[in-house]
Amino acid sequence: MIGIIDYGAGNTTSVKNALSELGVKFSLTSDSEELDKCDKIIFPGVGEASSAMKRLKINSLDDYLGKSDKPVLGICLGMQLLFDRSEENNTQCLGVIAGKVTRFNSENMKVPHMGWSKVKFEKETSLFDGIKTGEYFYFANSYYAPVNDFSIAATNYNGLFSSAVNKGNFWGVQFHPEKSGKAGLKLLENFIKLC
Repeated sequence: MIGIIDYGAGNTTSVKNALSELGVKFSLTSDSEELDKCDKIIFPGVGEASSAMKRLKINSLDDYLGKSDKPVLGICLGMQLLFDRSEENNTQCLGVIAGKVTRFNSENMKVPHMGWSKVKFEKETSLFDGIKTGEYFYFANSYYAPVNDFSIAATNYNGLFSSAVNKGNFWGVQFHPEKSGKAGLKLLENFIKLC
């Protein structure tokens, strides 16, 4: 069973549809006791960092997620919230991965970064099993995490940024695998079966 975090900011419908297509059982929940029954957790995200953190705190999911020993996959905002801080409303995040999420400079580029972009793998990992480096995935982000020690993939948008990270049982992707066709479904399948 896969637990999908419900905190009012996630792109949950697309994630549920993708998991259904893969034939995977899931539970959409904001209850930590329900999450305890799940093998793995998907932490989706579309929205604003400070509002998302407030919603997590209401249900004590900030502590639960930060201390989880289950495999966790953060998607888009869900990945960004794994870091220490976000520039978006100066938000204190979960602190799983050291570093600060920063806004793209709108003077130099179009913000948000939206559409299909190449993802170049920086490290070999089971998350990318059966997917070629340079594959296109779908992005929709105004903020980004710099390339760091935990980056496993990078994307160029007027400079490189982390498009995937991994620290222990925590995985994160800045793109939306649930909206990225066959490659995205393969990545979700890899997380569920291999990570």
